Amino acid sequence: MGENTMRTAPAAVLYQANQPMVIEEVTVLPPQAGEVTVRMKAAGVCHSDLHVMKGDLPMPCPIILGHEGAGVVDEVGPGVTSVQPGDHVIPIWRASCGRCHYCLDGRPALCDMGTSMRFTGTMPDGQTRFRNARGDSIRHYAGVSTFSSLSTMPEAAVVKIDPSFPLWKAALISCGVITGVGAVIHAAKMRPGSTVAIYGAGGIGLNIIQGARMVSATQIIAVDTVASKETHARQMGATHFVDASTCDPVQAIKDLTHGLGVDYAFEAIGLPRPIEQAYDSVRKGGTCIVSGICRADARAQINVNQLVYAEKTLKGTLYGSARPRVDLISLMDMHTAGSLKLDELLTRTYPLEQINEAYTALERGEVARSLIVWD
Repeated sequence: MGENTMRTAPAAVLYQANQPMVIEEVTVLPPQAGEVTVRMKAAGVCHSDLHVMKGDLPMPCPIILGHEGAGVVDEVGPGVTSVQPGDHVIPIWRASCGRCHYCLDGRPALCDMGTSMRFTGTMPDGQTRFRNARGDSIRHYAGVSTFSSLSTMPEAAVVKIDPSFPLWKAALISCGVITGVGAVIHAAKMRPGSTVAIYGAGGIGLNIIQGARMVSATQIIAVDTVASKETHARQMGATHFVDASTCDPVQAIKDLTHGLGVDYAFEAIGLPRPIEQAYDSVRKGGTCIVSGICRADARAQINVNQLVYAEKTLKGTLYGSARPRVDLISLMDMHTAGSLKLDELLTRTYPLEQINEAYTALERGEVARSLIVWD
């Protein structure tokens, strides 16, 4: 494609929080130096985008959301060397520079490059690559905006994958799987034989469950207020299920662990109360990991003395504390080898035109994981 080529593509545009996304043709500007344009083939329907839709995480609008996905490189800008047109890629929603302290320390999710794009809604140069029919600038989400069938993003925001690996499976791995499994392996560094509780059996929680199964946890207790999620939780490896709408989950977990509590508890919802409950569910010397994204003003109350007297650990994890360029490929290999479940995660697929219905189903707890797919 020529350097000045501009094309249109269908996208889901959020013009205002608490309003449905609008499906419309947007103009996609060509990739500039160090950028690529990706034709999306699948995009994940995730709670993180829902937080923006509901105004819990304020973002400038209009904006094209979507941070999970997989697709094919359509065009590359000057200076791009890691991919070429036709390559299959997974967008990385926390792009990293590869040179800063955090990148060199093996914590690329904390790189300021990804942080800046996440909160400004622009490319690293401060500009956007989307326009609506009126010529208005449309913001990007997390640098990748996978809810546009054609999306321009930094070269640093894509990782090349094996073209034989199904793109819909790659889309599942791109966020939900790497975040959940990574929370177990990288953030918790869970030891085999551990006991674990997972608050929230949604897309992230189910993958924390299967991460715990993969490292041979002996008790895997899933906690949710939607009883129907027990089936999915047990498919992923849960040994017990606690319906938090009918009982005190902290007491239920202690009853299942001889009054001690679990070695590790994970919160994968993004609400203060289950964060507090997860912390209280941990035994002396145990660890509570928070992976859920909360409202910007959310605060949780914990028993601070337990940090000292019980030597508990409370920590957060972003993107599974993973190194996406390495760990995304490893997870694909794990699935190919048979240890990582992906087929069981996918509940429904939708065309882009039904994206608002997809989020309604997500809010109702009707799906384990769903995808927007393009032919």
